[in-house]
Amino acid sequence: MLEPEKLDTWRRRLAVARGDAPADLLIKGARLVNVLSGEIHEADVAVADGVVVGFSGREAARVVDADGRYLCPGLIDGHIHIESTLLSPPVFARAVAPHGTCAVMCDPHEIANVLGLAGIEYMLACSRDLPVTCYFMMPSCVPATDMATSGARIGATDVAAMLARYPDRILGLAEVMNYPGVVAGDADMLRKIRAARGRVVDGHAPGLTGPALDAYVTAGPGSDHECTHLEEAREKLRRGMHIMIRQGSTEQNLEELIPLVTAENAGRFSLVSDDRDPVDLSRKGHLNALVAQAIACGVPPVAAVAMASINPARYFNLRRRGAVAPGYRADFVLVNDMESFDITDVFLKGRHIADLEFSDYSCLTPPRAMHVAGDVTEARLAIPARKGARIKAIGLIPGQIVTECRVMDALVEDGLAVADPSRDLAKLAVIERHKATGNIGLGFVAGLKLQHGAIAGTVAHDAHNLIVAGTNDADMILAAQALMVSGGGFAVAGGGKILAQVRLPVAGLMSDAPLEVVMEGLVALRAAYRQIARPKPEALDHPFMAMSFVSLEVIGALRLTDQGLFDVTSFSRTPLFV
Repeated sequence: MLEPEKLDTWRRRLAVARGDAPADLLIKGARLVNVLSGEIHEADVAVADGVVVGFSGREAARVVDADGRYLCPGLIDGHIHIESTLLSPPVFARAVAPHGTCAVMCDPHEIANVLGLAGIEYMLACSRDLPVTCYFMMPSCVPATDMATSGARIGATDVAAMLARYPDRILGLAEVMNYPGVVAGDADMLRKIRAARGRVVDGHAPGLTGPALDAYVTAGPGSDHECTHLEEAREKLRRGMHIMIRQGSTEQNLEELIPLVTAENAGRFSLVSDDRDPVDLSRKGHLNALVAQAIACGVPPVAAVAMASINPARYFNLRRRGAVAPGYRADFVLVNDMESFDITDVFLKGRHIADLEFSDYSCLTPPRAMHVAGDVTEARLAIPARKGARIKAIGLIPGQIVTECRVMDALVEDGLAVADPSRDLAKLAVIERHKATGNIGLGFVAGLKLQHGAIAGTVAHDAHNLIVAGTNDADMILAAQALMVSGGGFAVAGGGKILAQVRLPVAGLMSDAPLEVVMEGLVALRAAYRQIARPKPEALDHPFMAMSFVSLEVIGALRLTDQGLFDVTSFSRTPLFV
């Protein structure tokens, strides 16, 4: 039996729909981008109690004249890590709402790898009842593998318990990153997938092909956001996977994959950001920028909007969301023209964004997440080597998070392998920060464009240990110590002093400050990086985000964790020296 309040609400909506009662809001004179019928048509859109109730003109408490502007559904990000924006959930919501984002599918495995279930509970609590709906997926890989030391471990029973506890907020199982384990039939991974049966299971299978891909899809993952080549995406599309075209701050795959989208298969694609830098969020936008880019690449406007609205809504089984039609939640934007996708007004649940409230602070304070054993010293960073030695360096690839293995001659001084800025070769250290094990993984990375000094961060996927890269040990130690004292964040050191620092007190991953404060800190951080880096155009736009993926041991080809160098291709540890 329906509760009386619910029945009364429905009756009022029906009265407004019939024209027997005034609407709360009427958008008149709009050109509706209808992602259900696949057309753009004229419409007056009426709203009652936060729900669209009709397309014809009627009396309303508030009337907004669209004056021929395009009315598009609110945008839904099908895959994002809020932690990677460095913002707490309320601050993140306030940042993306002006860009038309009405809902996001969050994978909180970053904070879960630091704080476990307590971290997920934190994200749920801080995002409850925000104007931008924050749905979650239950992390499947905490830890991602046993090749790195993370702060927690989440098993199949935890997955089942959280799905049962939050059925309306946790929608399924997040990206299943241990694809070799799934393909091999690893019991633990299969138990987690089984715990989510009947729910959405997201995939993560970079470069997987042939029979191995067949096995992975058979196991249950239904999407993939890791495609970097068109033929890779085509193969996964043919096997029924929902292709999430990712265009983030570091991972930029849209232009490569968008030619695969046709009128016949457009419903099988979504636009996602995955990781979005807060400066990019503020200056370039969120999904609105992706929609505009897709249109610029030749995707019909209605299809481009659908890829960021109704397509993810259908994939995640969000009833009555992702479109503008009677019975759907009234999330929509007004746009001047479809080419630029210039948003002029945003309405979330029928309310204009100017009337909504967003908090500028975190609602909880999670436990301290910095437990490093002992001091970081030159002796602990030393890499003994002989003359003529050759090393395996992690090679960064611009615009991608995949890496390559570069075999290079080591620069040896006083019996130690050291950085060589002349060849863009920096020394790299990953320092365990969760359980005070004392682990420090040592190696080299090519592509950070450092000329002198060091950069450090506690955002280091997926275990999020303390990572530091530099041209000399003294500045590396200084940068690392600054973060150990502050509880996490980013730091730039040069010439024996800290040039800039951004504190991330929430698990060493997120700030509890307003967006403007975070942006100010990041702008100063990038300016400090440019002081120690090669000049433009060589200097990186996102050096800390690029460094944060150097330890991600589930995406090829070569990575460094606190346990040492890891060959993703063979899924095994590998020696630094050839």
